[in-house]
Amino acid sequence: MAAEPLTRDRVLDAAEDTLRRFGPAKTTVVDVARALGVSHGTVYRHFASKAQLRDAVLQRWLERMNPPLEAVAREDGPAGDRLRRWLLTLIGQKRQRAREDPDLFAAYAQLSQEARGVVVAHLAHMTRMIAAIVADGMASGEFAAEDAEVTAAAVLDATTRFHHPAFAAQWEDAQWNDTAAFDPVWRLVLQGLAAR
Repeated sequence: MAAEPLTRDRVLDAAEDTLRRFGPAKTTVVDVARALGVSHGTVYRHFASKAQLRDAVLQRWLERMNPPLEAVAREDGPAGDRLRRWLLTLIGQKRQRAREDPDLFAAYAQLSQEARGVVVAHLAHMTRMIAAIVADGMASGEFAAEDAEVTAAAVLDATTRFHHPAFAAQWEDAQWNDTAAFDPVWRLVLQGLAAR
């Protein structure tokens, strides 16, 4: 039986496993190659550098969160309800990942500090999803925002402590692990958006 071909996804899977075991500081391309049973040169055929490999791993991890968020952004119904559901979906995904795979989540939190381009692209995509909801609210008269993109960025900033990995240690605290802490922030956001 022929060996399974080495694909980009197989390299990324091995890189994830290696990051989970050793963390970003100690993971090398040689470790990833060893996990695949190939030479490090073979890995370099798929990714030109360690930085490019790490960026690709982070990008794939972040992109896995998009489908449920995009689904909420495309829903019909009141924009306020959709925006709250979108934020709670984002918060839920981040917290689930932190809880179910803490080693890999910690690795991604560290990688996100180094992969500026990947993070900027991810934030831009999230901002566009929120902006689509805000624009719908503006069109229906539900929201009084003047600029959907600017407003979307502000909403993301206002809710950062509930979904940014830098705050993950707080998420397991009883006061942060349900919507009780989020609700006052949400009310402020909604009041700021509401048409007068």
